[in-house]
Amino acid sequence: MKIQVLGSGCPTCKKLYELTKQAVEEVGLKGKVEYIAGQEGIQKMIDMGVMSSPVLAIDGKPVIVGSVDDVEKVKKLIQAVKEK
Repeated sequence: MKIQVLGSGCPTCKKLYELTKQAVEEVGLKGKVEYIAGQEGIQKMIDMGVMSSPVLAIDGKPVIVGSVDDVEKVKKLIQAVKEK
């Protein structure tokens, strides 16, 4: 499972990254959360067809766009993909 947080590097993006790291740890995944910010992050968002940041992407698909949710929602999204 590939988990990425994409954004410009703003505080909101960093908060989603921290929440996602916490969620991954609480779910018990061994994977690492990749944080892609700045021009590279923005380009990846454009490539996905997303125009709002931050973005949480799991296996290359955006699952959260333009908001920072709580850790429980992030955990549910990760678990839903994990169970497939």
